[in-house]
Amino acid sequence: MSTSTSTLVKQKVRTLADRLRNFRLYHRYLGLALGVFVLISSLTGILLGWKKNVDLLQPPTHKGITTDLQQWIPLADMARISIAGLDSAAAIQDNPIDRIEARLDKGIVKTIFQEGSWEVQLDASTGKVLSVARRHSDWIEKVHDGSIISDLFKLVTMNVLGFGLLIISFTGFFLWFYPRKIRKIKQE
Repeated sequence: MSTSTSTLVKQKVRTLADRLRNFRLYHRYLGLALGVFVLISSLTGILLGWKKNVDLLQPPTHKGITTDLQQWIPLADMARISIAGLDSAAAIQDNPIDRIEARLDKGIVKTIFQEGSWEVQLDASTGKVLSVARRHSDWIEKVHDGSIISDLFKLVTMNVLGFGLLIISFTGFFLWFYPRKIRKIKQE
């Protein structure tokens, strides 16, 4: 190998080694910074994946008498019965309703309350209270996406996490690729 070729090879190796050092630095510190968010998101994501299978995370969905909407009681009555059901079962008053979800295929409605992650399930045709329980999956979901702090925090952290994982993937590829390229250049 001539001196100019040897110098060119050393220069290529030095350039790649410098890039590798920079990528390793970016990868390390970004990985440390994102690690907390990834850990929280991973653990809560696992719990959310199991929410339909673990009654502690989300109460099981009961079945009502009929799925015929013509036989269901009015929505206003369902809201009133749900509020009374929460008060009698858990002694909680003045908890505003967040939403009422109809399960047409089950013949029930779920009334979700804003505070305390409470849920009341009613038979939609009779108004009978089938279940009053906490939905731990709701607050776990808020921790998962960061909205437990604020919607702005959610927006910022989810974008930082998304872009950060892209950068970690990019730098990780070069941490794998550059050492192979350096070895190949040295072998030539």
